[in-house]
Amino acid sequence: MSKVSYYTAEGLKKLRDELSHLKDVERPRASQAIGEARDKGDLSENAEYDAAKEAQGMLEMKISKLEETLSNARLIDESQLDSSKVLVLSKVKIRNQTNGMEMNYTLVADGEADLASGKISVNSPIGKGLLGKSVGEVADIQVPNGVMKFDILEITR
Repeated sequence: MSKVSYYTAEGLKKLRDELSHLKDVERPRASQAIGEARDKGDLSENAEYDAAKEAQGMLEMKISKLEETLSNARLIDESQLDSSKVLVLSKVKIRNQTNGMEMNYTLVADGEADLASGKISVNSPIGKGLLGKSVGEVADIQVPNGVMKFDILEITR
């Protein structure tokens, strides 16, 4: 059973570009490596041939997985999203009640998450805890070492 994932136009383009690269560049390169190894003689004792076949199998598995992800990917229409609540693609400013530290996060799909650029997955503990909250509410988020409380300060698109 496949799981639908929601992506921004940028995230979807990145997935398509990666798939195109794997099919158009990496696949021919793998076939060429197998051909070169096959030309070296006896296949029964050719470690280079075995390694090239293994690499090709891994590549095909990666291509298949990416194709499945793309077939279940849906583009998010940002104009239809309510900005009064935290949803996918919301930019949220929160304050940790324990230490007073303020943070800004953008909630994105799993495939687009990048903590270094402030993008967290809606399926992460913090992402799940923030979903559906409004400005002024407190999000109680279960983390491995207890419960963290965050004040929702601002929600933008």
